[in-house]
Amino acid sequence: MNYDSLERELNNDLRSIYLLYGEEQYLIENAVKKIKKKFGELLLGINYIVLDDAALNDLIPNIEMPAFGYDKKLIIVKNSSLFKKDGRKKAPTEIQERIGNYISDNLSLINEGVVLVFVQNEADKNSVYDLIDRVGIVCKVDLLKPNQLVQRLKKICAMYKVNASDMVLNYLIEVSGTSLQDLINEIRKLIEYVGEGGTISEKDVDLLASKNIESVIWDLTNSIAEKKTDKVLEVLNNLIYKKEPFPVILSVLYNHFKKLYLCKEAVKLNKDVVTALGLKPNQTFLVPKYKKQVTYFKGNDLRNILEQISNLDYNSKIGNIDAEVGLKSILCRFC
Repeated sequence: MNYDSLERELNNDLRSIYLLYGEEQYLIENAVKKIKKKFGELLLGINYIVLDDAALNDLIPNIEMPAFGYDKKLIIVKNSSLFKKDGRKKAPTEIQERIGNYISDNLSLINEGVVLVFVQNEADKNSVYDLIDRVGIVCKVDLLKPNQLVQRLKKICAMYKVNASDMVLNYLIEVSGTSLQDLINEIRKLIEYVGEGGTISEKDVDLLASKNIESVIWDLTNSIAEKKTDKVLEVLNNLIYKKEPFPVILSVLYNHFKKLYLCKEAVKLNKDVVTALGLKPNQTFLVPKYKKQVTYFKGNDLRNILEQISNLDYNSKIGNIDAEVGLKSILCRFC
């Protein structure tokens, strides 16, 4: 089941068992909130129980314990080892087998008195997963693609009677990234700025939206390609001023140039760029940007930049050079 189907499903009576997992944790938490709201009054420790992996052995006793004064009990289990597959073994672990067998043997008890929600970042398709897929609802919530993000942002704008074109919202995604939670924070800031009846423009995004580091690295790379040394140093200094950890700057910059190098090779060999760069479905909109930016670099420039950043990392670790000074020197050299 996908998230849209889950949203429709939650308009009906609650099922007894859910498994919600995936990368878009904001939507998963939103689904959990809807389940809690639909469930009704919650009293922690009585008809509302939250367990993590360390308390997994308490799951069966909590299922069997009556919800005193209430018809049902809501139990939420977060990031447990129930859905982890040991690559060396095909057989389930002891606790996976015990809890899986218990759920299978006591479905009538669970249906009568419990709503059981498993919330995971990741979930392997093991025996417990297969069981819940048969007797309950399994929903994988992937990161949204840009067009899906745009539609959600437009709904928020419409609620506040604010206008925003698809082009501007796509620009916001390029600037602030594809995290739904981050984008909601940014769109609320922009809505507050333009006010009811206003229209959000790209200038407003440039003025107010927080740029994620990946977006800043795109700007920095463009400045290198345009031979604007002063702009390169300004962008880098701004990152440092905002207290972005220098190892993170170095890592993101290296990965960006690595993707440019791989893109250049893929285009040269007529291979699929998405596959070569290992892009996720919600990142495919970046392909034209990579293809355009890679044309700014000649011959072995990209390989040389990668080698120099790698050498800088090594030499800074052994104390031969200051990392900040070394990176500025590399970037200016390629300007």
